[in-house]
Amino acid sequence: MTTATHDPFPQTASEDAWCTSTPKRAAAGGLRSVGTALDVLECFAVDSALGVSDVARRLGVAKSTAHRVLSTLAGRGFVEQDANGLYRLGLHLYELGMLSHARNGLRHVALPVMQAVAEQTGHTVNLGVPYGADVVYIERIESMDGVRILGHSGRRQPAHCTSSGLAIAAFNPTVEHDRREAGFPPKARGTIRRASEWDAALADVRRRGHAVLHSGSFVGASSVAVPIRSRGMAVGSISVLGPTPLIDADIRRVVPLLTAAANRIAKSYVP
Repeated sequence: MTTATHDPFPQTASEDAWCTSTPKRAAAGGLRSVGTALDVLECFAVDSALGVSDVARRLGVAKSTAHRVLSTLAGRGFVEQDANGLYRLGLHLYELGMLSHARNGLRHVALPVMQAVAEQTGHTVNLGVPYGADVVYIERIESMDGVRILGHSGRRQPAHCTSSGLAIAAFNPTVEHDRREAGFPPKARGTIRRASEWDAALADVRRRGHAVLHSGSFVGASSVAVPIRSRGMAVGSISVLGPTPLIDADIRRVVPLLTAAANRIAKSYVP
């Protein structure tokens, strides 16, 4: 007999909010064929398996084009085809992703500091870095209660939905601008929805030195983040995440720990 699992942090918007709210960044003079191949790969950001017709319809290209690109990607291990003829992301992408993860200098410096914060607070600790209008969590240490909120360390979130995004954007004009241009689609009840709210939240972060967000991405979850700054520019953030009652009760203790951790990371990190 199977036992139904209850999601302690339900969302009010779809999982692909980060995809639909972030514009693609096209390089001038780029090869169209390469761009098409990358567009095909990005189709799998939301769905785990797709057929040729699915990809062709999403990209607005002929089925023959979609098939040709998928076949080329499969030949290099970037996608693979299952017994039903559907395509999935291939292991070679995982291999390259793990290399990028292992070679990230900020993650290397931050990991022991994050472990100390996790032991001191008992909360889930995240390391976020900016990516366009979004934040990517490149490392996570789960809380001891085992509650998984974001699923995996590589999860990407729109900057306006997270305390990490607010902490970074407050001291990174590029992220602030990119998110404003991309808009503020709602994801949960605490999500920032207007430019005026965005401006007020960033001003508050600059004044206090940290960001707090309740139900920004997940209803019932809250987070506290402090920017990691290099020469004044935010290059990342360290944050804690957990059920709102636990985070609310612990903010006064957590903020100094995160601030000290961010300063320690920043002093050791060489961009």
